[in-house]
Amino acid sequence: MAQKRKTTKAPAVDLPTDAQGDIVKTSDSIKDHQKGKTWGRARDVGFWSVLNTAVIMAFCPFLVIYFWHSCDAYKCDLLAPAMPLINEKGLSAEKILSWAFGCFPQPTTEGFVLFSGWLIFQAALYAFLPGPIGYGQMTPAGFVLPYIVNGMLAWTVTHILYFGASLGLGLFPATIVHDNWGGLLVAANVYGYLLTVFVYVKAHLFPSHPADRKFSSSVIYDLFFGIEFNPRIGEMFDFKLFHNGRPGIVAWTLINGSFAAAQYQEIGYVTNSMWLLMVLHAIYVVDFFYNEDWYLRTIDICHDHFGFYLAWGDSVWLPFMYTLQSHYLVRNPVDLSTPYFLLVTALGLFGYYIFRSVNNQKNLVRKTNGKCKIWGKPAKFIRTEFITSDGKTHTSLLLASGFWGVSRHFNYVGDLCISLAFCMTCGFGHFLPYFYIIYMFILLMGRIQRDDARCRGKYGKYWIEYGKLVPWKLLPYVY
Repeated sequence: MAQKRKTTKAPAVDLPTDAQGDIVKTSDSIKDHQKGKTWGRARDVGFWSVLNTAVIMAFCPFLVIYFWHSCDAYKCDLLAPAMPLINEKGLSAEKILSWAFGCFPQPTTEGFVLFSGWLIFQAALYAFLPGPIGYGQMTPAGFVLPYIVNGMLAWTVTHILYFGASLGLGLFPATIVHDNWGGLLVAANVYGYLLTVFVYVKAHLFPSHPADRKFSSSVIYDLFFGIEFNPRIGEMFDFKLFHNGRPGIVAWTLINGSFAAAQYQEIGYVTNSMWLLMVLHAIYVVDFFYNEDWYLRTIDICHDHFGFYLAWGDSVWLPFMYTLQSHYLVRNPVDLSTPYFLLVTALGLFGYYIFRSVNNQKNLVRKTNGKCKIWGKPAKFIRTEFITSDGKTHTSLLLASGFWGVSRHFNYVGDLCISLAFCMTCGFGHFLPYFYIIYMFILLMGRIQRDDARCRGKYGKYWIEYGKLVPWKLLPYVY
């Protein structure tokens, strides 16, 4: 799908010394030897891990549908849809199933056409828009892969075309996403499950990098967390970066705009709460694409394999659950008082400052190989060695000064602050808008645990030394 590009080389300081060039493969192996000898996702899993993944795959899609139904039919009251079932006397499996299917949105031709068109359009932008070449971190099998970094341009082109064609030229209503939200939810779920099955089969029959696959003893676990590390079509079309960044995150701000247009259509103006939400979401999204090259070296790309967790999660969970606040504000318009508006704004900007400052410190140390100052003092770090599954030894840095000396994941403090600000734009009328901060807390706590396990496997004694130097994982004296 991707056209042939003239690639640009990443700066030497950004890559290990044996990983310079356009497309880097430090492993000479052609057979699958990545069987858990080095770091990566779990290979040996127990009954409870398998059961947990099975429950998530079965339950989470219905959870998204239930949230949609509560907003679509009950103005985002989470308890209201369940009341008929709670009040029912003589419950039976038949009645429960009837109630559950009654929550489902109807599949529509419009929903499938819109979703398919959206995927094809975003895939075309990803494949053909120009952009510099960025590189991810070295994989467990010793690969350093190139990525086309054109997300900011794709985001800009998409929004200009969407709002220009709808608000400017009147070719379609700006509320088209809002108006087809149920049908889009059905189409997104179908795609998410089909993509999960496809990448599972691909990992067995035609993997992109066989040595970076991870198999467990459970089909369910492999379906959920994925087998391939970086499944690709051709040389540059990377499934993980595409689905993480496009279409979900590009759609995030576009969805908000469509719901704002629906609010204007309903009440004749856009509330200050909706404006604030759109600005805070836009800051987060634009930051993601502006720093897309940095994102290539974060946990999503560097640790997670590609299975249901990312395939369905990026297709359904992200666009439908991350935009709950804008959906809520359409059904329940909120006009914020000036003091409260300023408080939420300050919290969101403070969270963004922490998030970006923490990540910039790590990025600076990586780019300068530690030859820099953090908070006016020479950077303090541990120089480590790690071995990839091809038997080669490489070096890396573990930063232990600045915010990274306060805790190992202080960037997550910023994440949680800005996430709470998203929720607070909706006031305190219902629980639904605050599901996001609860989810983010659970997600980030899980990431801390996964990162700790991965780094223990990757760095060994160096990680133990780092843990003594920086004992707190999130907040000093708390966790």
